[in-house]
Amino acid sequence: MSSTLEVLRQRIKRMRTNKNLTLKEVANYLGIKEATAQRYESGDIKNIPYDNIVSMAKLFDCSPQYLMGWEKQNLSNKKGIKIPVLRRVPSGVPIEAVEDIIDYEEIPVEMAKDGEFFGLQIKGDSMEPRICEGDVVIVRKQDDAESGDLVIAMINGDEATCKRLMKYSDGIRLMPSNPTYEPLYFSDKEIEEKPVKIIGRVVENRQKY
Repeated sequence: MSSTLEVLRQRIKRMRTNKNLTLKEVANYLGIKEATAQRYESGDIKNIPYDNIVSMAKLFDCSPQYLMGWEKQNLSNKKGIKIPVLRRVPSGVPIEAVEDIIDYEEIPVEMAKDGEFFGLQIKGDSMEPRICEGDVVIVRKQDDAESGDLVIAMINGDEATCKRLMKYSDGIRLMPSNPTYEPLYFSDKEIEEKPVKIIGRVVENRQKY
């Protein structure tokens, strides 16, 4: 059992006990089975969805990083909030499991109050020169965006892509910044059938050298 998983299971159990909560109450709050909540505490489940870790942290009145052993105190006393950075966005769920997290970035507390955020490491050069391979974009999790916004979109259930969203009366266009790449156009019918889904809106780019 990894040290992170060991600390995580111990702190879940301790925080639940400190709050006088039953396993059933935790399970109901997360929308999972009581047996699954028990397996979180026993360490039998190694890939606890990060969304559930965030939800448990809210229930226990602590930070997700504290539950995982990366922070010694509640982040409410800090100037910033740490968010996970993903190497990829798994199909269906923007933040799937602890194993998908490769790093953490800090965002201002005020920004964190505006929604749920995650970082994504960019692959490829379709958004150069503004966004390069290896850069980390800060993404606000949402399922729609305005025309002209920079978004993370998932096409056909495959790995997500970073593009500029342009909306039209009969569909959308996902625009690369690199002129060597062609825009991707999808009709309203294709958006439904493929499907094409907006995962989030890019609010910041952090270039890595």
